[in-house]
Formats: sequence, C-alpha cells, structure tokens
Amino acid sequence: MRIVIIDGQGGGIGRQLAELLKERGMADAITVVGTNAVATSNMMRAGIASGATGENAVAYNSRHADILAGPIGIMFPNAMLGEITPAMAAAIGESAAQKVLIPVSGMQSRHAHIVGLVHKPLTELLAEAADSIERLAASGTVG
Repeated sequence: MRIVIIDGQGGGIGRQLAELLKERGMADAITVVGTNAVATSNMMRAGIASGATGENAVAYNSRHADILAGPIGIMFPNAMLGEITPAMAAAIGESAAQKVLIPVSGMQSRHAHIVGLVHKPLTELLAEAADSIERLAASGTVG
C-alpha cells in the first residue's frame, strides 16, 4: 500500500494529514511530495521518513501510488499561485490511484467553482480525508 500526500506552498495541509494518518498507524505507507522544498520539509516534520520534491517527484510517485491525497488544487494546472505545473496536474489526474481531495477554499484554480460543498473547518475536512484513506486502505480494493 502506497499513500502519497502532495502539497505545495508551506505544506501545512499535507503535514496535518500526515500527522493524522501517522496517529492511525499508517506512517510506513506514506510518502510526502512537495511542489517545493519547504513543503516537503514541513510535511516530513510529521514524522514521515519518505519524501521527495518537484515536478518529476510528483509524476513518478503519482504513477506508483495506490492512494493520492492533498488539497483539491493539486488537480488544477497553475493552482497554488502557479506551483502546480500542467505536468503535475496531468500526472495526478491520469494516475490510477484513488484520490482523496480536500476542498480547501483558495487552493483550487481561480477559474473553477465547486458547488454543493458545505463550509467546514479545516480540522474537520482533514479528519474526513483521513477516514476516507483509512477506509480505502482497509477495503482491499487498492494496492
């Protein structure tokens, strides 16, 4: 089972998700991938041993993941103030991995509007994401 958490900018959302999954005993299955070195470093501070940085790391790890997780912006080219390159978004979108996306406002493309979402605190969204990842990992349908 390979869980890949992708985040950019400061990596704070990825770090919090990694911490929640580590608390659930899933640390050995996690690889964190940052769009920049600061994001990767911050996510690894959650106690995750495996991490990588940059466009190629996103592409490579997306191909080898069973579950991809991160803010919804990772699916949109040029999101996160341009940190998500078109190649990164394509690699994530084309990955056969199950995707668990956190609908954080301001992270998606300025040109995309996701309707039907109820505003929730980030801590609640992260807990729901961790629950989804845990269910997917336990289901035996991935990996």
